[in-house]
Amino acid sequence: MLRTPSPDGLRFAFGTLTVLPVKVTRWDRDAARGGMLCAPLAGLAVGVAAAAAGLLLLALGAGTLLAAVATAAVPAVLTRGLHLDGLADTADGLGSGKPAEDALRIMKQSDIGPFGVLVLLFTLLAQVAALAQAYDGSWARGALAAVVSATAARLALTTAARTGVPAARPEGLGAAVAGVVPAGGALAATAAVTLAGAAAGAYLGPYDALRTALAVVCAVAVAELLLRHCVRRFGGVTGDVFGGVAETAATTALVVLVLG
Repeated sequence: MLRTPSPDGLRFAFGTLTVLPVKVTRWDRDAARGGMLCAPLAGLAVGVAAAAAGLLLLALGAGTLLAAVATAAVPAVLTRGLHLDGLADTADGLGSGKPAEDALRIMKQSDIGPFGVLVLLFTLLAQVAALAQAYDGSWARGALAAVVSATAARLALTTAARTGVPAARPEGLGAAVAGVVPAGGALAATAAVTLAGAAAGAYLGPYDALRTALAVVCAVAVAELLLRHCVRRFGGVTGDVFGGVAETAATTALVVLVLG
């Protein structure tokens, strides 16, 4: 039976996935399970903060492009850039073409290689472009895009931490959360976020409700493709892979939200 995440799970989610001053009191597998199930709630908080930054700039007379830059910057700030760093390191590992052990060593290095730079650049450009287009549609659409993308990004972390997905290394945050979420819990979280997204989109119209739900589903699906490729390539997941999965989901959600 799926248990309701405890306060320790909430502290784990906010304490490890954001820079908010939340003290993590437990690091055991039960706390990690609750934390990864609560990851979308941490994403919701990050998304609301990102939307608030964009809306504030718009209210002060800034253009939609500047508002989009601020909206994209807030999640990076609130995560210390760890997800973006993970995306770049994952790209370097995958792009190296080397065996798993060597690729993992490349990912642990402090510098960023050419693959990481290129992926990071185009990912941020895509996020800013999509957010600017959403804000061009309306302030509400821009804010919705910010919240949905940040929540979908953390939902992808929940699904990536499900049972059956091994850790590539015996140490690190990736190993601490790998395989802690029951498959049923990951499915329930996906359904809950999808329905919540559809409900939020419904305030803008029936088409937006459908598109928002589709954005969440596509975000998880594309992130899953990356996850499976990384598991095949590296033998499991790492903290960097989790970061790459989150940024992939966020970008996919934003792109889907501005199509059509």
